[in-house]
Amino acid sequence: MHIRDWPEGERPREKLLAHGAGSLSDAELLAIFLGSGTAGRDAVASARDLLAGNGGLRALLDREPKAMTRLRGIGPARACALAAALELGHRHLAAQLERGEMLGDPAAAGRYFAQRLRGLAHEVFAALFLDTRHRALGFEELFRGSIDGAEVHPRALVERALARGAAAVIIGHNHPSGNPEPSAADRAVTARIKQALGLVDIRLLDHFVIGDGPPLSMAARGLV
Repeated sequence: MHIRDWPEGERPREKLLAHGAGSLSDAELLAIFLGSGTAGRDAVASARDLLAGNGGLRALLDREPKAMTRLRGIGPARACALAAALELGHRHLAAQLERGEMLGDPAAAGRYFAQRLRGLAHEVFAALFLDTRHRALGFEELFRGSIDGAEVHPRALVERALARGAAAVIIGHNHPSGNPEPSAADRAVTARIKQALGLVDIRLLDHFVIGDGPPLSMAARGLV
């Protein structure tokens, strides 16, 4: 049966318009981008096949656009549409913080770090600089490393915080392995950074470790 022959309340587009995008499954959201299915399969079934065969939604969308074009049912046009939609999501979240909004919800910073750093093949250390009211002043990727780690220099972070006129800083880095558990090195560098920032009266609010699942807050663990 073609999707147009489904009951109206079950069609992905109609569900989205009636109940919002959050009411759709991963496969239904992907099906809207696909528009149509492959031979003998409607768009939702094709989307389910893509998700099942490629490790789920995150693994699928983490692929480079050129790699997506080789997947059955996607091709260049759909690969470009998916990559563009993902980038729009990143920029929308970035705009919320980078236009100076107050971070009333600490978890918002964790989500932002996850959007910027998750899925990268190499470890990246970044900082979000805040004013006295915890409004975002800017975000910078400061250090890049190999798949095993990034060498972090607290002095460089302090210099950037002073240049930004920051009163507080949130830092974060990704674990390409997917395991967000802080290592001994993560704990040590957090302590060094907190001490270095404290010498110039700048607060370190949190250190997020980005892996699979929700961002891990080291402050919530009592490690900041």
